[in-house]
Amino acid sequence: MVKGVVVDAVNAVLANLCREFRELNSGHLATYIPPLTQADPADFGIALASASGHRYQAGEADRLFTIQSVSKPFVLALALSELGAAEVFRRVGAEPSGEPFNAISLDPETGRPANPMINAGAIATTALVPAASAEQRFSRILETLSGFAGRPLDVDEEVYRAEAATGDRNIALAHLMRAAGSLTGDPSEALDVYFRQCAIRVHAVDLAVMGATLANGGVNPVTGARVVPEPVTVQVLAVMATCGMYDGSGDWLLRVGLPAKSGVSGGLVAVSPGRSGMGCYSPLLDAAGNPVRAVAALTVLSRELGLHLMHNPPPGTPTVIDPGPGDGPAGAAWSRAGGEEVPGDLPTWVAAQGELDFTAAERLAYALAERLPEAGHGRAVIDLVQVTAVDAAAETLIRAVLERVTARGHLVGLVGEAATPFSPQGVTLASRSAAATWARLPS
Repeated sequence: MVKGVVVDAVNAVLANLCREFRELNSGHLATYIPPLTQADPADFGIALASASGHRYQAGEADRLFTIQSVSKPFVLALALSELGAAEVFRRVGAEPSGEPFNAISLDPETGRPANPMINAGAIATTALVPAASAEQRFSRILETLSGFAGRPLDVDEEVYRAEAATGDRNIALAHLMRAAGSLTGDPSEALDVYFRQCAIRVHAVDLAVMGATLANGGVNPVTGARVVPEPVTVQVLAVMATCGMYDGSGDWLLRVGLPAKSGVSGGLVAVSPGRSGMGCYSPLLDAAGNPVRAVAALTVLSRELGLHLMHNPPPGTPTVIDPGPGDGPAGAAWSRAGGEEVPGDLPTWVAAQGELDFTAAERLAYALAERLPEAGHGRAVIDLVQVTAVDAAAETLIRAVLERVTARGHLVGLVGEAATPFSPQGVTLASRSAAATWARLPS
């Protein structure tokens, strides 16, 4: 499949990250839940899902593990969808605690936990999900998380039982909130649902799709189903950005700049709003309870793909456009390098505009791949005349795709000054009206 060249190119980027950080062996396995000590400390998987529904992965990205605290933003999304922000944040705060995930962090006046990303706040949020019984509440949570992942999820019963047997601190937190008035109902029922919620099984690709659903305004980009309303995703991402990485949240936002949530089983989800979701699995944790390899890899990935929230984003214009009147194949003559005519039908024409970052380059790459025949020996022109800038991540992806496409026997023509970095033989033209020159890339 020609579109597979795009998948191969992005997978290669993720595979390089896996290789670079796999030997980063600092950190420790979580020990307070006995089954988590059985994880292989060498495991490292990373996945990316774009807002257009394409999925990429490397390493142990399909290794199942329990979601643990990574469930918190998605249950928050369910509660916000059902009750609204005013009611949810009346019971649970939205301020960074600056404390560990299991801290006793209750407001002295209201009894509210600091935010929904620490255990106390997550237990309270879980209890807010409307339901006639604990069983129905968990069923709604499992259904919602499955909607985010785009596939049916299930529970690791062994981990659930271990959670319940060793959750003394969470039990204490629930009863303290009950006494303070921030937790309504039976604390035992709330805890049972929370322990089951944390024992839901996922893999890194699931987390990437779940993140991409938040990035896509609540619509799962793989299934096309709306999971939560768009305003809810804005609220959830804001809480993730400030509170999702526990007492490491400030440093994470400074260095990586993405809303994210980690869990003690080694999972991490990060979101680039409007662009993509990323999921990682690496069970070795740092002192804050965040997966060591995942933090290192996403720090690099965010920098290389220009994903930091504080970057000035490119204009929101469509990347792939149709050539204007008189442009494109009908107004051009086609030849190989050296002037030899290219026989046969005129090639397909793929035009782009604006600034190309990684996300825009992915769209352009898929547009090219969709227009080429499966068997090879196709011809296409990439028109970059209206492209104003190409960042390093876009250049890397486009070059990798061109190398794979031309290795299959396709010919690619490049038009416009922005095409210069992709054309080692100078196979570019300043305008569409001139004759395009062909080359097999790389040279």
